[in-house]
Amino acid sequence: MHPTIPYVTAALLFGLGVFGVLRRRNAVLLLMAVELLLNAVNLVLVTADATVRATLAGALPYGGQVFALFIIVLAAAEIGVGLALILRLFRTRATVATDAIPLDADASTDTNTDTNTDTEAPVAEGKPAEGRPAEETPAGGVR
Repeated sequence: MHPTIPYVTAALLFGLGVFGVLRRRNAVLLLMAVELLLNAVNLVLVTADATVRATLAGALPYGGQVFALFIIVLAAAEIGVGLALILRLFRTRATVATDAIPLDADASTDTNTDTNTDTEAPVAEGKPAEGRPAEETPAGGVR
């Protein structure tokens, strides 16, 4: 097999991964695109390890394969954390679209969409609202 075939395949995988990261709004598909990027890097590392060891007699044995194994372990941890975050996003926002994620740090995570701007709380019968003094009614009772 010609050594450029894995490099071309890795470039195609990396291109698909970049396209997926830039164009997808679904968090699960975004996570899959990141996995494509990592697998493309793994393919390059293993191919480079095989071709360099074949040409250099004093090269480190299995250097690219060790890095690829390390990336696979990190990718497994990334999938676990990523899916946990996506599950939390779905439970709080009822969607996995990345557009629903607030980007500013002081954004409220409250999903209540009540836009009532009244500052006065309703007055219970016979009791004044908190923070307001009791008012007398014309009949002499306390409101």
